[in-house]
Amino acid sequence: MDMREETMAEQTIEQAELNAATTLFVKAHGDDDVNMLALKGCGNADVNLPLALQQIAGRQKAKKKLPSWYLTEGLYYPLPLSMEQCSSESSALYKKRVVERWLSEVLDKQSVEAHHVDLTGGLGVDFSFMAKDFGRATYVEHTAALCRLARHNLPLLGLPHADVVCEEAEDYLSAMEPVDVLFVDPARRDSHGGRTFAIEQCTPDVLHLRPLLLAKAKVIVIKLSPMLDWRKAVRDMGRDVVEVHIVAVAGECKELLLVLESKYSKAHRELKLYCVNDDKEEIFRFQWSEDGELRELSDAEGQESSSIEGPLPTLSTPFFLFEPHASLMKSGCFATLARRYGVRQLSANSHLFCATSDVPSFPGRRFAVDAVSSLNKKQLKPLLEGLRQANITVRNFPLTVDELRRRLKIKEGGSTYIFATTLADRTSVLLFCHR
Repeated sequence: MDMREETMAEQTIEQAELNAATTLFVKAHGDDDVNMLALKGCGNADVNLPLALQQIAGRQKAKKKLPSWYLTEGLYYPLPLSMEQCSSESSALYKKRVVERWLSEVLDKQSVEAHHVDLTGGLGVDFSFMAKDFGRATYVEHTAALCRLARHNLPLLGLPHADVVCEEAEDYLSAMEPVDVLFVDPARRDSHGGRTFAIEQCTPDVLHLRPLLLAKAKVIVIKLSPMLDWRKAVRDMGRDVVEVHIVAVAGECKELLLVLESKYSKAHRELKLYCVNDDKEEIFRFQWSEDGELRELSDAEGQESSSIEGPLPTLSTPFFLFEPHASLMKSGCFATLARRYGVRQLSANSHLFCATSDVPSFPGRRFAVDAVSSLNKKQLKPLLEGLRQANITVRNFPLTVDELRRRLKIKEGGSTYIFATTLADRTSVLLFCHR
């Protein structure tokens, strides 16, 4: 949150004692269009219209993104930007499960006996889910307005015992007693409000704070930008990283989570990579080599997995195409994925797979291939006849989607899918498919 946003939040949340008239207005117009309400006004001087509109917009956003918040009466909502940037309920629940597993399986401790600290509380979404079962829970946030919001909301969300501390994360971390679980979500904006992704450019700088974090907690969960290369993030943070979680919701990568702990010997333990898309999860295993690189281990024998490529099947037999979901795309573990599901990569750089039989359990989109063509006009003509629209995806192909769409003269949409890619023999092809 930049300085202007902080000031706006301060002014708005200062007024957050909703009077009876404002509360009734919010309830009466909860499903109405906020822009239309702003134009119409309300004609009642007792209604704080700006605050009412903010609450209506917040609840409407929460209905889909945070359904349990939406069902909780009396919550105060911040400015729309904070609602846009906060975690979704599904991703917050995933982090809650990660923490619970660590407590029970590794630390051998019941969560009600443990202490959880969130150093970057923000709106409090992640905290409200992760901290619910902890005997002690501390929310730390440097923005006074958000702390006031948390003091009002957290008891309503089942956290009457939560401590709300208005302090800089670094200052609180330095002075606090050791705890069981620390959560950090560094702000990805610089001092001018511009977006940043590098770990060391975020606030707080967890790379710089790493030794102190490890000294103050048994388990540290760090939420980073999904734009980051997870291998580089692990190399930056070092061998105390024992788990990486690439979390996608509805096919879009939302979060990159690193789990650090230093309690156990690092000599032989593995790093696990979790690729999550909604309720589907794939786990890959890695081990540090002597030269400081991560080496992927196969499922069976602990040996480095190898690439599986081959020519396209002929259309005389059934031919199926598979596209991994977003978190698997980001993982880069394509060879292991091919071996695990008995499919072949079209090429090392296409990130598409094929097989002569369907694989219903494949973690991603599945297609039946109807035709294969080059860009040759004569070969394409019968395939494009009568085709007015199609969904086009480009993977390792010399043309962009827009360029290919103009060349084919078809619009977006419909039930036909065209995958444009380059095969292992460097042949560029178009695969016409249906779901």
